[in-house]
Amino acid sequence: MLRFVTGNEGKVREAREYLPIAVEQVDYDYVEVQSDDLAVIAARGARESYRELGATEPVAVEDSGLFVDALDGFPGPYSAYVEHSLGIERVHRLVDPEDDHRASFRSVVAYAVDADAVGDSTADGTALDWHDGVTVDDGVAVATFEGTVRGEIVAPRGDGGFGYDPIFEHDGRTMAERSTEAKNAISHRGRALAKLADWLAAQE
Repeated sequence: MLRFVTGNEGKVREAREYLPIAVEQVDYDYVEVQSDDLAVIAARGARESYRELGATEPVAVEDSGLFVDALDGFPGPYSAYVEHSLGIERVHRLVDPEDDHRASFRSVVAYAVDADAVGDSTADGTALDWHDGVTVDDGVAVATFEGTVRGEIVAPRGDGGFGYDPIFEHDGRTMAERSTEAKNAISHRGRALAKLADWLAAQE
């Protein structure tokens, strides 16, 4: 079983669609560190959650953001705060019409487990068979799995989705113009979860 630390039931539903193990939602308010690196934020949250919850089962934390090329990756890890403070239309207007409109949604799922479970490792404790990155600290190993969807910033379109979905266009349609099923099929979170699922399946 995997304990997914989030207050967002939608994340849990998506995890259950992708992962080959049972997923339990846990609503724990871990400290979200300030960093421009999603992997650092998610890994720190997963490690704290694993320790504080007294976990005997693996724990996962997910962090994501919208990265706009012309704004040097802004708002990135600060996406939720910026959306709440400025709104998505102002973020759209920050991108000058003459600028490059390319952007990406990125997600990092951090998976924490007892360090003894990582198998063979290098001299510095880094497991050889984990995906995008792994850190081992004080007996807890955290692996990170990143998913990315490329697109571009456009004027708001569509009535579905949430957050930045109306201003993010991928393959001719904004995320807000897609059904939940169609969006999840190409989502950045789904791609990160698919990597984790592949890794979990390989361990069986």
